[in-house]
Amino acid sequence: MRVGVIGYGYWGPNVVRNLFALEACEVTALSDRNPAALQRARRTYPGLHVTTDADEVLTSPDIDAVAIVTPVWTHYELARKALENGKHVFVEKPFTSTSRQAEALIELAERKKLQIMVDHTFLFTGAVKKIGELIDAGTLGPLLYFDSSRINLGLFQHDVSVIWDLAPHDLAIMDYVIRDTPEAVVATGGTHFGKHADIAFLTIYFPNNVLAHINVNWMSPVKVRTTLIGGREKMLVWNDLEVDEKIKVYDKGVTVTGAEGVYDLLVSYRSGDVWAPKVAQTEALTTELSYFLDCVAQGCTPFNDGTAGLRVVRMLEAADQSIADRGKVVPLS
Repeated sequence: MRVGVIGYGYWGPNVVRNLFALEACEVTALSDRNPAALQRARRTYPGLHVTTDADEVLTSPDIDAVAIVTPVWTHYELARKALENGKHVFVEKPFTSTSRQAEALIELAERKKLQIMVDHTFLFTGAVKKIGELIDAGTLGPLLYFDSSRINLGLFQHDVSVIWDLAPHDLAIMDYVIRDTPEAVVATGGTHFGKHADIAFLTIYFPNNVLAHINVNWMSPVKVRTTLIGGREKMLVWNDLEVDEKIKVYDKGVTVTGAEGVYDLLVSYRSGDVWAPKVAQTEALTTELSYFLDCVAQGCTPFNDGTAGLRVVRMLEAADQSIADRGKVVPLS
């Protein structure tokens, strides 16, 4: 599989490095508008063709697939040109700037019989895979809530808000583990520096009274990457900053029974063992890019395809609308 890459800024070098490590592909060209970035790439990969002209990559007959690792506002035009020129697309999150753009790319890819994969890298981590396995096995029981905090000091982005920068990670993870259709979004946030929100709180409502909450923040004095998932049987804590025991499962829960008299409800609490399941220690991006190449070779639709990317973009748009209306409920249907 001959792959071209567009973008060699923050994440691009990781994509190129992992592609070079895969035997199933050959990186044939790299494009970036910054000559200094291309010079760094030349030193690391002396034989790689580099160019400041993205069209050279998008239209080359010697390229089968294109990895787009550029700011979100460029994704639509680059992906559209790649698809129009018969190339499969791997695109950094978030998929597009608007849901309308995402829908257009999905339709174009289907018409051209090409694959789109959105880079939701966390879905390929050992931790998220293990969480999915535990939920599928019924270990937690029916889900009650998903609560995630992704906060740190910086990095402030000049082109997008903290929601579009950080929340796509958690929304994609939430979408993967809850596996139900969200009904509405409520969001609040504030802009203290620059033009975009730098702190935000998102609440996503699901059927069966399942609730998700996501806190994203560029102004925290500490870095936190913690997700809590509560079920009727057990509860789970994922701390991505932990080196070894990233996931802990708590045999804790609440039992509520009806009663006559002064109190309508009797609440009892269960507190049992805590255990840390083994989590695979592999580089998620390597696994993801290998999966992308496999899907292209076999003509299979990836689970993190354009439709999955569209679901995240719709929630991001709803969050923006809710913040603009000071916390108004925005339906997703």
